Amino acid sequence: MPDTLEPQLKVSFRKSIAMGPGKASLLDSIEKNGSISAAARELGMSYRRAWILVDTMNQCFAAALVETLTGGTRGGGAQVTEFGKEVLLRYRAMERKATNSVRTEMSEFSEYMR
Repeated sequence: MPDTLEPQLKVSFRKSIAMGPGKASLLDSIEKNGSISAAARELGMSYRRAWILVDTMNQCFAAALVETLTGGTRGGGAQVTEFGKEVLLRYRAMERKATNSVRTEMSEFSEYMR
């Protein structure tokens, strides 16, 4: 039996996944590091992949979740917008509710796993 079995909440919008565990982790890392490239490194993904995920999120929502900063002596950077922080907060709340609502079933389901 596996150590833990957890559901994943993915929110689809049209043909894209607007928010899911990976995108939420990317937002957390951008907030922490102030940079898409630093967030990508921390999460073990390419900058290009991180940029595509940020672009997808920004296109799916009514306002940008991440803003990029240009120039300056230290170069650019990125920041999670106030709207992005609110979206992330609500997503994390939905994630907790979803996990709690299927806790018993997940425990029983895990018996079917190798």
